[in-house]
Amino acid sequence: MNKQFRYYLQLSLIALDVIVLNVVFFISKFLLSAKILPEDFNSYLELWAVFNILWLLLSVGTRSYSDHIIINFDFFTKRTVKVYIVWVISILFYLFFLRKFEISRYFIFVMLVSFAFGLIFNRFLYLGIYYHFKTKDYLINKVLIIGYNETAKKLEAFFEEEGLNSKLIGFTEDSRNVTELTRYPILASIKNTIAIAKEMEVHEIFSTITPEQNNFVYSMIEEAEKACIRFKVVPNFSLFINKPVHIDYIRDMPILSLRSEPLDDVGNRIKKRFLDIVISLFVVVFILSWLVPILGLFIYLESKGPVFFSQMRTGKNNKGFHCLKFRSMKINKDSDFKQATKNDNRITQIGKFIRKTSLDEFPQFINVLKGEMSLVGPRPHMVKHTDDYSKIVYQFMVRQFLKPGITGWAQINGYRGEITDPEQIKMRVNNDLWYLENWNIWLDIRIIFLTVYKVFKGDEKAF
Repeated sequence: MNKQFRYYLQLSLIALDVIVLNVVFFISKFLLSAKILPEDFNSYLELWAVFNILWLLLSVGTRSYSDHIIINFDFFTKRTVKVYIVWVISILFYLFFLRKFEISRYFIFVMLVSFAFGLIFNRFLYLGIYYHFKTKDYLINKVLIIGYNETAKKLEAFFEEEGLNSKLIGFTEDSRNVTELTRYPILASIKNTIAIAKEMEVHEIFSTITPEQNNFVYSMIEEAEKACIRFKVVPNFSLFINKPVHIDYIRDMPILSLRSEPLDDVGNRIKKRFLDIVISLFVVVFILSWLVPILGLFIYLESKGPVFFSQMRTGKNNKGFHCLKFRSMKINKDSDFKQATKNDNRITQIGKFIRKTSLDEFPQFINVLKGEMSLVGPRPHMVKHTDDYSKIVYQFMVRQFLKPGITGWAQINGYRGEITDPEQIKMRVNNDLWYLENWNIWLDIRIIFLTVYKVFKGDEKAF
């Protein structure tokens, strides 16, 4: 519904931000040309590319222009502020670590501040565009709903909250079925739907009554199409199942499932696996190759025993695997039963450091390379905790449909570390299920980026 319209709106918003970014860049460069040396031309050209690439990666990767974000001005503005802050931090990291000291500090300051004002201007421009579409009759699809029931109320809420260029004008329902006051008028009986739709110049009719419930719906469909009015049927599956369902098709047969699972698609699994291999291979070759001997020495000197801690944990489809970590505790008999707690006396001094900085998780890139884990997914629990939590949380085992991850949607949203009450594990599972149902490759990239950010920022739950 209005997919093309929303698609073009999203493209326009992306284009506006990129145009402002580039206009600000070149104006700043022109105004501060006296401070820019000719031999530094290539550095500024590279910086221009970094500005654009980082902004597009962060804003698109964090779904800043997605339907549910841009439809709400407050959400859109808050998300823009978050992306801008991360973008600025990324730019500063780039300049510092690549030692781009030839770039004028005045230019950087003017550029970053000017772009912030440019984004504010764009958001108010968008607000004007939004209200323009909401108030111009020739851009509005007038909608009529057949039936007044729970499904109709849900449709009503949708058109109020997210109907960008759709306007609900009312319902048609037989008077004997209306037992409460309605926010929108009951315009006519069901049999007079088409007549009132023509009179009110309706563009779309949504019927919450199916042809199987009322044969007259077939006649209305035919009459509506003759009158160039789009007719859509909204079946109420609560008659068969009392929770939200995902609909797919095998030929012409509708298939209902309890949730959408993007990673059921082989192509999506290949994309995710490719990202896993590329990043984990890089980490194993270029980081673990020198990190293992250095940390291994410190670990061994403080507490005799193995460098790695290998523990049986539950993976995809509830199959066990040996999860690797740098050993952060003294050798103890409770490691397979008792989770780490704050001020845990089992944790060594070097262990406190590597746990606080999340370095203890780095050997899990080997698990990723072997295919036992993914970079992003539900965190794997020890076998005992899987047994315990599955008895507390109804849908706990659904998270095992996925490979466990080094990081995950739950972790970047604050649900990591020690579990002290059942509500924490419920919220962790809710986040894991959201990830399962909404996966895309950009979401993985976003989670990876935010995990790195949190590592540098520090996390009070990392102990």
